[in-house]
Amino acid sequence: MSQETPRSDPVAGKTITIQELLDAKRETLKLELLTPQIPLDRRVADPDVSAPGLALAGYTARVPEGRMWVFGETEMTYLATLPVEQGQAQLEKLLAFKCPALFVSKGQVVPDFFLSVAQRHGVPVVLSHITTKDLYQRIKPYLEEVLAPSAALHGSLADVYGVGLLFVGESGVGKSECVLDLVERGHRLVADDLVLVTRRGNDVLIGRGHELQRHHMEIRGVGIIDISALFGVRATRQQKRIEVVVQLEIWNQDRSYSRTGLDADEVSILGVSIPRVTVPLNPGKNITVISEVVAMNHLLKYSGINSAEAFHQRLLEQMKPIREYLEQDYE
Repeated sequence: MSQETPRSDPVAGKTITIQELLDAKRETLKLELLTPQIPLDRRVADPDVSAPGLALAGYTARVPEGRMWVFGETEMTYLATLPVEQGQAQLEKLLAFKCPALFVSKGQVVPDFFLSVAQRHGVPVVLSHITTKDLYQRIKPYLEEVLAPSAALHGSLADVYGVGLLFVGESGVGKSECVLDLVERGHRLVADDLVLVTRRGNDVLIGRGHELQRHHMEIRGVGIIDISALFGVRATRQQKRIEVVVQLEIWNQDRSYSRTGLDADEVSILGVSIPRVTVPLNPGKNITVISEVVAMNHLLKYSGINSAEAFHQRLLEQMKPIREYLEQDYE
């Protein structure tokens, strides 16, 4: 099993500032900055936003650093039951964990001591005029998207029968021409030459093209072509999950290529293992049809049918009487 990663330019440790967050979601989340005197250059690296919970009550043994906290009605009501000095002390402990910002939901009244503690720590306080539930549902997907691990890959991505095929290989091997032929046969282009990949969750890779590139392709000898203009909007899509890597390479007689498909090959992209099919190229080979078969075979495997393994098992069953006979032949 190979674990060689396609050539990429990973973006590690992605962050955004509180100012960028406010600019992007001010209207959607109905945000109001309550501490205008505090700079908004603090950076957010953790996409998880949660309530302080037991940390607000003083148990801070498992409090993560760098997380933004949301104070809903429960948290603000709890603070209101405490003496001012105790409420200040609890907030002091919580903000010692490098909190980038505090959110207060439902447009609640924020007491002066709350703002004073935040100012001493340089932590912006942002008031949201939507419910706590809606605040979580809207801010967390945004943070997960903008802070997701990402990489830029050299290749071409196409949607073939609903399967995302990422074609990789050396420059000039024919990736773009293969995808162009697939588009002509009714499949869809996602990105050519430069594929921007982001990881969603633990095992989902989403590929898309660069915003400026859109759905243009470079075909050697022809030049730059616009797939949407030539084939219509149905020939393209904005993004697609990457499910199979198709490695194109010139035939090498000294290399052993898989002929049965029993030895699964995988490649790691952003820590996610993706099946890889290596296709050697020689004159006369119809790489377009082979790509369609790769996609359909992946769909079969996804539904629980492994053609190579089933054929292998049938051969073993057929050979079983012969093996038993030879085991009993003592001559």
